[in-house]
Amino acid sequence: MVDRSKVDVRAGLDAWYKQAESHNPAGLDAILDDDVVFLSPVVHTPQEGKMITTDYLASAGDVLGSADFEYTGEYLSDTGAVLEFKTKIEGIQINGIDMITWNSAGKIIEFKVMLRPLKAVNMVHAKMGEMLEKLKAQA
Repeated sequence: MVDRSKVDVRAGLDAWYKQAESHNPAGLDAILDDDVVFLSPVVHTPQEGKMITTDYLASAGDVLGSADFEYTGEYLSDTGAVLEFKTKIEGIQINGIDMITWNSAGKIIEFKVMLRPLKAVNMVHAKMGEMLEKLKAQA
């Protein structure tokens, strides 16, 4: 259980925004907990651990992180944040949210992504699959 009194959500958000702007997967090591859980909008099982979460977040950065990507809303709790975003890929407008939870050490322990509309989910699913296959081939 996360000790709500000791989570600095603002510092965690600042680190996440810096990471998101850099698009450097190596930077994820410093902000992800070893046991982080990634919840994808297209994979029905939680992805557990720093390595697989890094792969998913790096791929998502490549797929979604175009010049059109913009965080448009920020909703905070004691231990996390919901970040609303929009982007466009191949003419399809995508809306989504990143739901991030931090522990008292300032590390991300859960990262959940939700997307809409269905056409966008299907396209992102295909493109993420391609990116993850490229990562496997490089390993």
